[in-house]
Amino acid sequence: MEQQNQNFLDYSLNTVNGKNVLVTGGTTGIGRATAICLARLGANVLITGLDEGHLNDTMADIETAGLNNVSGIIADLSTREGIDQIFHSVDDSFGQLDILINNAALAYQGISDGEYEDWERIVKTNVLGYLACTHEAVARMKKVKKGHIVNIGSMSADVREKDSSVYVATKSAIQGFSESFRKEVNELGIKVTLIEPGAVGTDMQPVSVPDQQKNIENQEMLKAEDIAGAVVFALIQPQRCDIVEMKVRPHLQII
Repeated sequence: MEQQNQNFLDYSLNTVNGKNVLVTGGTTGIGRATAICLARLGANVLITGLDEGHLNDTMADIETAGLNNVSGIIADLSTREGIDQIFHSVDDSFGQLDILINNAALAYQGISDGEYEDWERIVKTNVLGYLACTHEAVARMKKVKKGHIVNIGSMSADVREKDSSVYVATKSAIQGFSESFRKEVNELGIKVTLIEPGAVGTDMQPVSVPDQQKNIENQEMLKAEDIAGAVVFALIQPQRCDIVEMKVRPHLQII
């Protein structure tokens, strides 16, 4: 048994080493924490973001950490041009894509807020952005009959909280998409995982950073690194084992 445990540990520690990974929304929050975690495990990581300041801050922290296996670009996933830009960079940087982390999303309130153009941007980013990146990833992964796509969803798909109907609609779509999509590609050797976090202390939260820190201390909110750990857990499983869906909640977030 000890030898089996050691074999699994050795396998786990080396699973993502040398793999080529795209993390959308990788300049803040969950995406940033995931990118840094995977880079520390030896993956080659490309991150995307919308804000140049966030990208520069993230790359500076990565350089300070002594990591030289992360690159980043500014691209808008709500546009076809942005998607094309990202995957041109994937091809130029990697040649082959092993892992896609679909994470880039925008927060929004209910349908009573905003106008058509506002909802359109949210849906294009939170839903079409995931679909388009997935399409491009599969086109590359199916050639080698392996790969892993992780969709970062939200507890909102299940809780469907009041005054968040637009965001709930997009995350419910990702939940349904992930379940159906896995059935399309598992015979191609491509894994699909949906991770649905509860409340996480990130820029998407409508509360101040001090309040987020207090909620984390009170076990009512997660850190972004907690979800990064969940992503890694899904990625390090043997090929025979799929983590299909994972719900990660703060211990005292009663939902």
